[in-house]
Amino acid sequence: MSVLSVDTVSRWYGNVVAVNDVTMTIGPGITGLLGPNGAGKSTLINLLGGFLAPSAGTVTLDGVTVWKNPEIYRTIGLVPEREAAYDFLTGWQFVLANAELHGLPDPGAAAQRALATVEMEFAQGRKVGEYSKGMKQRVKMASALVHDPSVLLLDEPFNGMDPRQRLHLMDLLRQMGVEGRTVLFSSHILEEVEQLAQQIEVMVAGRHAASGDFREIRRLMTDRPHLYVIRSSDDRALASALIADGSTAGVQLDGDVLSVETVTFLQFTELLPRVARAAGIRLFEVSPTDESLESVFSYLVKS
Repeated sequence: MSVLSVDTVSRWYGNVVAVNDVTMTIGPGITGLLGPNGAGKSTLINLLGGFLAPSAGTVTLDGVTVWKNPEIYRTIGLVPEREAAYDFLTGWQFVLANAELHGLPDPGAAAQRALATVEMEFAQGRKVGEYSKGMKQRVKMASALVHDPSVLLLDEPFNGMDPRQRLHLMDLLRQMGVEGRTVLFSSHILEEVEQLAQQIEVMVAGRHAASGDFREIRRLMTDRPHLYVIRSSDDRALASALIADGSTAGVQLDGDVLSVETVTFLQFTELLPRVARAAGIRLFEVSPTDESLESVFSYLVKS
């Protein structure tokens, strides 16, 4: 069983800090690397895979430094976010080439197994340049699996996949987690991580924002203050009723715009319709103003 360790790692490009003083440990099972676009997820995966040198700190695999250590690629399989296949090769040729580069004793058999694992045998004779985005993702996955690695680093692996392809890849990753492999996949989509990961690492603006069991972090996301804009048939009366309840942290009425900050999300979702119905007030609009992933993750950074 393999363990990746990141110890006080930073990576900067001139004056731009892409990863800022990150420490984490990634062990067997499925770990989700969650964060908005631009959070530093791809940079971190490239550091873990030995493709970037840390500007500060160390990255190790089972205690051995990964930078300038080609031996780690016997253990690691990588699926980068960007396209990393040669369009003029067929899917079979691409995966076979990776098997041969690994020096496998029977590269043809290994390539065939990997293509079958991702259900790409039907298109293995076609050129990669003719593939859809989802098919390219799957052939990249086959090339990462061809040497049967114990560590998988997957950067946004579900991009471009249709629903059936996504479900198949999720089942495949779950199986690998059960087998004791170390699987890290990045995503900016909360639901993907929720369905797969036992462990979660959250990145925001290059910083390590949260770490731990997904359910606990999900609770933090749910219980954080929420801001809503409400339009109703009587905003003034509704504001008076809401401010009297403990589930609201603040109510502001500015002209015909009623803004409400809640403390307990679930309590407020029960309170609002009950109060409106009791007062005979009609609700025309209830809109969250801070529901983007960026706002959720920014709250975690401050927690």
